[in-house]
Amino acid sequence: MERRSDYDVTNSVRTTDPRAVNAAIDHIFVGLYPTTSTGVLDRAFKDLARLHHGEYPGYRASDTAYHNLQHTLDVTLAMARLMDGYERSAERAVALGSRLFRLGVVTALFHDVGYLRRSTDTRHKNGAEYTLKHVGRGARFLDGYLSKLGMAKLASAAAGIVHFTGYERAVNTIRLASSTHRMLGNLLGTADIIAQMSDRCYLEKCRDRLFPEFVAGGLAARDETDQRAGVQFKSPEDLVMKTPGFYSSAMDRLNNQLGGVYRFAQTHSNGRNLYLETIERNIRFATEVVRLRDISLLRRSPPPPGAKDTDLT
Repeated sequence: MERRSDYDVTNSVRTTDPRAVNAAIDHIFVGLYPTTSTGVLDRAFKDLARLHHGEYPGYRASDTAYHNLQHTLDVTLAMARLMDGYERSAERAVALGSRLFRLGVVTALFHDVGYLRRSTDTRHKNGAEYTLKHVGRGARFLDGYLSKLGMAKLASAAAGIVHFTGYERAVNTIRLASSTHRMLGNLLGTADIIAQMSDRCYLEKCRDRLFPEFVAGGLAARDETDQRAGVQFKSPEDLVMKTPGFYSSAMDRLNNQLGGVYRFAQTHSNGRNLYLETIERNIRFATEVVRLRDISLLRRSPPPPGAKDTDLT
């Protein structure tokens, strides 16, 4: 069966459905720690859905079309699989255990919560305006949220680990209390990259959804006259054409800054790394699009973003 656009790399988990991803991760968790309750994970999934749907006190619904609920669920599923692979790996130095596995899942679930606007926010029209500061906002959310799950002692660790998904701090400057916490950071930073780049509609989402977010966040040009400092992309087509170059820098980050921990996806799957295989197919196609200079080749239709879109430009 051809992979569906709202499913993960195995084409078995619907990544637009929090309940489906919750169940898949509970299955992994129970397989590793059969006597431990999934209650914390289940509550965190419910809170994530409430946040994205505008039902969580103090927050508006998600309005970023690229960094949306599907992206978050895809990243969280990848994170759980990487942690499972690590726990089962012969090269594992120190076990995570159920406590840190839960921390990894919770941090993944809320790694992009910094894109969400507060209910009182009348200054910003869209959460993408927080692009350059969303990681820090997410860290502050996690610092307060962990106590609600009975995990207050791990709040500072979560606030550090989430920075592995951003680029405002060099990975080697992020301070954490232990090498195991740093491993969680490497795993989360890796999950964030491999989940989005292996999305079936990755290139279409870059063109149609990520570019408008970059415009709102100051990383892409509003029009031909936009001379803002920090602008890196001139048009949606320019963003797509630079994707093969981003792949090279992403692989450098994965290997040299995040420790090559994507290998644990292969351990989880007993021999195949479906994430890397899919990424390589996406990039081969992107390279062909660049060679032909024909962006009309991008014809896949992503699932609806979830919350109602707003004009980001």
